Amino acid sequence: MQLTDRTKITRLPKRGHHDTETIYPILDEGLVCHVSYNLNGQPFMIPTAYCRIDDIVYLHGSVGSHFFRELAKEIPVCIAVTHIDGLVMARSAFHHSVNYRSVILFGQTRLVTDETERWHALERITEHLVPGRWDDTRQPNASEMKKTMVLAIQIEEASAKVRTGNVGDEPEDMNLPYWAGVLPISLHYGKPEQDPVQDTAVTVPDYVTGYKRESK
Repeated sequence: MQLTDRTKITRLPKRGHHDTETIYPILDEGLVCHVSYNLNGQPFMIPTAYCRIDDIVYLHGSVGSHFFRELAKEIPVCIAVTHIDGLVMARSAFHHSVNYRSVILFGQTRLVTDETERWHALERITEHLVPGRWDDTRQPNASEMKKTMVLAIQIEEASAKVRTGNVGDEPEDMNLPYWAGVLPISLHYGKPEQDPVQDTAVTVPDYVTGYKRESK
């Protein structure tokens, strides 16, 4: 990825990454991104589902959404995706931290009008959230497609920042009598809860019972 002032890591630069081998897996593992933009000097931000296809991020929303109508005007945006992997508790309050993986990317929105691209993006967004789901649903009809807006953001610049490992206390604090260490954090998926009005003869698919997040 191209490195500019927008994506250069100045605070703890050793945690920064600008290669797609680091950036793309972080994006692919996420469920929600936060999209921010500026309108008449007022910043706005919204969390939304997404997917990545090569170096393009796709979003979808209602054609009646004020947020999406603004994004459809081909404006610059900033998108963030973050995973929290652990709470790092040091002996000193100053050195408390978190283990995390995050990506910040910049690009300009584009309203997708080509029906083939729109359909493919909606399929991939669905598959990004729940792999195997698209072919196991009634797919959108013409009326639903008309009510849905699809946006594409070509990734112009991006950077990742990653913190791993244990506590980083000062040498003089190492013998203090306070517990120090890392409390790992991971997503947990519970037992599927079937729609109570559905016939129980419809069994839970394997892609639901075995659901997990992993980068592609």
